[in-house]
Amino acid sequence: HRYLRRAKSRRGRLGKRGGSPASFMKHRRPLTERPAAASDRRQAGHWEADLMLFRQSSDILLIVHERTSRLTKIIRQPNRSAATTRDSLARLFDAMPANLRRTLTIDNGTENAIGRLRRFLPRRTKLDELDHGAIEKINRTYNETPRKCLGYRACC
Repeated sequence: HRYLRRAKSRRGRLGKRGGSPASFMKHRRPLTERPAAASDRRQAGHWEADLMLFRQSSDILLIVHERTSRLTKIIRQPNRSAATTRDSLARLFDAMPANLRRTLTIDNGTENAIGRLRRFLPRRTKLDELDHGAIEKINRTYNETPRKCLGYRACC
């Protein structure tokens, strides 16, 4: 088990019983309502977003990744508000061509979609101690890592 990525003997931990916390979210739309083109990963421009939280409550990153190419963007957030997230996403997508901004799904499930980034940014990380260049370097390293799902090529 020491050689596994997280050095634990099981692949997952036993969670709380009683259903997913996502089922208690107001106005939540299930992933089954996502367009088929976004689900099969054949068409570029379908994005997923998730907030990455840290031990300090003021440390928040918005992680946005494209489903086909697996291109990931990391955006520092001052808070968790919907308006702040909306504004950050609008700035990001305004700079992209229309064919690369088709749909956006906010990840509100219980699975760990940002687990690979935790290698570089563990929960105890203090974002105030990292400058913008350090976060950009982590983002570049993440995007340039070859992946099996891309035929062992980097996403960009």
